[in-house]
Amino acid sequence: MKSLMIQGAKILTTGSAIPSSSFSNNEISKVVDTSDAWIVTRTGIKERRLLKGIDKSITDLAVLASKQALGRISMDPSQIDLIILATSSPNDLFGSASKIQYEIGAINAVAFDLTAACSGFVLSLVTAAQFLQTGAYKNILVVGADVLSKWVDWSDRSTCILFGDAAGAAILQSCSSIDNSILSFQLNTDGNYSKHLSIAYEHNITPHSKLNLYQGSFKHISMNGKEVYKFAVFQVPLSILKCLNSLNMSVDEVDWLVLHQANERILTAIAEKLSISSNKIIANLHKYGNTSAASIPLALDEAIQENKISHNDIIVLAGFGAGLTWGTVIVRW
Repeated sequence: MKSLMIQGAKILTTGSAIPSSSFSNNEISKVVDTSDAWIVTRTGIKERRLLKGIDKSITDLAVLASKQALGRISMDPSQIDLIILATSSPNDLFGSASKIQYEIGAINAVAFDLTAACSGFVLSLVTAAQFLQTGAYKNILVVGADVLSKWVDWSDRSTCILFGDAAGAAILQSCSSIDNSILSFQLNTDGNYSKHLSIAYEHNITPHSKLNLYQGSFKHISMNGKEVYKFAVFQVPLSILKCLNSLNMSVDEVDWLVLHQANERILTAIAEKLSISSNKIIANLHKYGNTSAASIPLALDEAIQENKISHNDIIVLAGFGAGLTWGTVIVRW
């Protein structure tokens, strides 16, 4: 799908942040009944980062990633017009984006959270592009950050082995339509499958004694791995192909495939369905696990810092996850 463009949008820079504390498969095998071999064979994950400390929150990681992105282009935070935080694990249910705005000194920016789980960064990137391409704003900071270690059931080996904490950021700027680098996007949701990946709210068994009001709390992450795998391997290639077709672009023209870092088997299966060489897959989940909304910007930032990505490269960014929601953005670097 193409937006109604008055002008273009481009990614100026990226940044990322990870907690200092790593947690290997061998260490996790002391918590639940598992092993390094079992985890690596089924997921490709070797370790993950965990945000530890009672005074540490998602805001800390998001601020670090944002400051890194700003510093790389020597941009004054006051030039940022909008901050979008993609997260499913805010430290405040009313939102954490405003805290980032304050901490980085983006005094002129409006800020809000966007919740779309592992697709969050892709949806936020598309949302930012609309504001830029219609001329509403000039500079937008998009942050994908999650600390799902705080929402994992550490006695459930089917989920606790998967998730890690991280943040990634990108700064987008309006530009002439000729220089537009956000070429196309495709977004989808199918709420019929929402039960397969969720952090559900559970009511107390008994109501408030005087109000007949049932309160409660959120549960841990619940996931049907087989169903999520089938969904991702079927829907994501279709989304990518639809996006490429809208640009009359072939799979052969894709230089890099940056998928949500959920599981090595999923990444490989999607690439095989598209007949894209494994050499074009950007992957780092062996180091960080599934970092939800942070996974795509984290992988993209690392690839940029490693000088893998060159000017005019065609990059496919594709996220998928809870909702179930999935989306693709085609970017010319």
